[in-house]
Amino acid sequence: MILDSLENTGRFETLHPLFRQAFDYFRSMNLSKMEDGDYTFGEHDEMRLTISSFKGKNKSDAIIETHRKYLDIQIPLIGIEKIGWKPLDQLAETTVDYDEKKDIAFYVDRPTAFTKIYPGQFAIYFPEDGHAPGIGQGFIRKAIVKIPIEVVIEVVKDR
Repeated sequence: MILDSLENTGRFETLHPLFRQAFDYFRSMNLSKMEDGDYTFGEHDEMRLTISSFKGKNKSDAIIETHRKYLDIQIPLIGIEKIGWKPLDQLAETTVDYDEKKDIAFYVDRPTAFTKIYPGQFAIYFPEDGHAPGIGQGFIRKAIVKIPIEVVIEVVKDR
């Protein structure tokens, strides 16, 4: 997991070209005017932006999830979101087995750490990062950028 300020995306954009594309797309959009939903972008529409609005939930109601095909870049737009975390190799039992089409599995386990993410910040969750999003009070609006792992691996191998 990576947590930082949107002002510092340049540090991560140099690690991989898809991070630069993702953050450039995020900065170029007027997210306050966008409706909740899914938007594809990238050279081959390989990346996805999801805008989501919801009422924050209690820690006890947050469920750990993991993904195999995508990295998540979580960016709060309105409200403070707390996201629970526990490494994949310590997750013991699923409540919903991995769904390949939806690229998600859910777990019984409870997070071992929590991070508050404020508007103006972002967090990147890798496949080895179990994360329990949506914790907070009141109205939360966020953007989630999904970057496919296969593309990340292919570009890194070509370096």
